[in-house]
Amino acid sequence: MITTEPLDGWAVEEAAWVGVKAAPTCPRCFGPLRPPSAWSSSWRCGPHGDVLPFQPPIPPSAAAVEAITRISRVPVWVPWPLPTGWLVTGFAHVGDERSGVRATVVAVSGPSLTYGPADLLLIAEEPGVGLGAAFAGLESTDPGTGFDQGPPHAKIEVKGHPAALWCVTAACDRAVYVGEALGNWLWAVVWPAEAGYLMTLAELSLRDLRDHDQALDLPFGAFSPRLEAPAS
Repeated sequence: MITTEPLDGWAVEEAAWVGVKAAPTCPRCFGPLRPPSAWSSSWRCGPHGDVLPFQPPIPPSAAAVEAITRISRVPVWVPWPLPTGWLVTGFAHVGDERSGVRATVVAVSGPSLTYGPADLLLIAEEPGVGLGAAFAGLESTDPGTGFDQGPPHAKIEVKGHPAALWCVTAACDRAVYVGEALGNWLWAVVWPAEAGYLMTLAELSLRDLRDHDQALDLPFGAFSPRLEAPAS
């Protein structure tokens, strides 16, 4: 189990985000938000209305793991064991002290079978948040009707149980797979698109970092820029 100095509630989250000055953004378009006020308790995006805030991503560390897992209402997925040469490269989440964390993102990065590095974002979110679709380059908040028709394109292990994923059409520079796990959407967004083989050949097994009955010695790498607002 990863441990840090014990802090309580949202103070843990704030401690891990020390020094981050960027404002929250829309989880659907990464655009600016109007914060809650005396007239409204909601964060509001011009194009998308009331949304939950996408908080500024943070670099990977044991403190970041402790922060996000203590306050998350959805899984915090990490492939374990990691593929050879891969590292955990950052975290992000959607939510605030009022709503709690309703979507999480874990970035992992490493060598691909083709030339150059690859990046994978694992996103767990409640229906309607829209963060997975935004990282996929989609306009909607979910994969769309009928995305899961036909046999799955990939199968991975989630907490010891098989889970089906389907490939969805997305921005051309990335491969996107989506399914369901523990009642939430599970998105896997991979750059470059050719590195999508990870979802079909790497035999990934996902662990939820919220589970404290496990000892994971996570290797951390440099912060992944994929966690910042992507180009569609």
